Amino acid sequence: MSYIPHTDLERQQMLAAIGVTTIEDLFEAVPSSHRFPRLNLPAPLSEMEVSSELQAFAEANEHAGEFAIFRGAGAYHHFSPSAINHLLLRGEFYTAYTPYQPELSQGTLQATFEYQSMLCALTGMDAANASHYDGATSLAEAVTVAYEVGRGKRKKVILSPGIHPMYREVTRTYHQGRDIKIVGDKGRADLSDLIDMLDENTAMLAIQYPNYFGQIEDLAKLAEKVHEVGALLVMVVNPTALALFKSPGELGADIVVGEGQPLGIPLSFGGPYLGFFACRTEYVRKIAGRIVGETVDTQGRKAYVMTLRPREQDIRRDKASSNICTNQGLMALAACIYLSLMGKHGLRKVAELCYHKAHYAAAQIDALPGYSVDMSKPFFHEFVVKCPKPVSEVNQALIERGIIGGVDLGADYPGMTDHMLLAVTEVNSKDEIDALVEALKQV
Repeated sequence: MSYIPHTDLERQQMLAAIGVTTIEDLFEAVPSSHRFPRLNLPAPLSEMEVSSELQAFAEANEHAGEFAIFRGAGAYHHFSPSAINHLLLRGEFYTAYTPYQPELSQGTLQATFEYQSMLCALTGMDAANASHYDGATSLAEAVTVAYEVGRGKRKKVILSPGIHPMYREVTRTYHQGRDIKIVGDKGRADLSDLIDMLDENTAMLAIQYPNYFGQIEDLAKLAEKVHEVGALLVMVVNPTALALFKSPGELGADIVVGEGQPLGIPLSFGGPYLGFFACRTEYVRKIAGRIVGETVDTQGRKAYVMTLRPREQDIRRDKASSNICTNQGLMALAACIYLSLMGKHGLRKVAELCYHKAHYAAAQIDALPGYSVDMSKPFFHEFVVKCPKPVSEVNQALIERGIIGGVDLGADYPGMTDHMLLAVTEVNSKDEIDALVEALKQV
């Protein structure tokens, strides 16, 4: 509804209705000495002057546009088409709330349905929900589903140390106090070690693809080994990589989770982000969050409704397997628009650019005296560099040259002191990569 200010006549009618003559009469209870104090304010400024002054304050902050960014580890600097932001800011999307009344929420429901459909195509799964807060939350929710599938009798959860350290910490925090034992991630267990941990008490085994170090491990027989003991295989994935490599569905995954930020969502100082969650049909009634289905109305017209989920998640919280129900709907819409604009060929082009630029950078850095790149396994667009100095010193030297360097792996992996995790995306030009290599050489 458009806002229409009150007329003078309407104001007089309202004042008369409450028994006063002027607006000032409404403040009679306030002592006169304090009623209308004279404020010590500077002289007024025009809109143009205010805008200029605020812009000066804003420019005191350093932002991504001022640096060449080579840091990833879960939050990546990708190109985001301008159409995404223009569509997100439409009022019907920007202010939309929970679509409990389908007859009033067809637009929101259809957008969610399209997001879920494209996510299923990308992951090779049968169903997806309308998202969680972030990738870490989605992994924690996967543990809940695996526990429920095992009816609470399987109490072991195996996490690969190659999963993002923050995801593992969130998962442990999420399930502290529950009768669940999380193993595998404290140390440097490889894939064969994780397989050896499988037994009849295992609810799930989770790995990251590509892993936290950007590497792609041989997962050909993993699903078979996991399913032999009746456990679920959960994969934490980078959605951009799925445009180039085999989908988790092809590799036998049961649940696929991850961070949707690379799908058109800006870095935004760390959020809000988008946790996606997809699974096979047999587990769909166990998952939290919203699922939208396509149907027809009483007149045979296409319609969208929330479906295939227990109502307990919202209204009978003591009966729910999970109490998470709010989703990142606006971010899911951003991902939906991004995937629609890019299409499968555009998404593959982005992945190819990431791959080739990262391999160009890795080869150049590996040739520098004092540096070495871990090429023991195939990698996507992140790779590990052993540095001749502490990573903090290297990054300080880089920032002085307008470059944001990689993550210090020694902080989370004690055996990897002086090792840096670098990321290269389609946004990084050859000139930026060459500048990074030259800066590292000078360091």
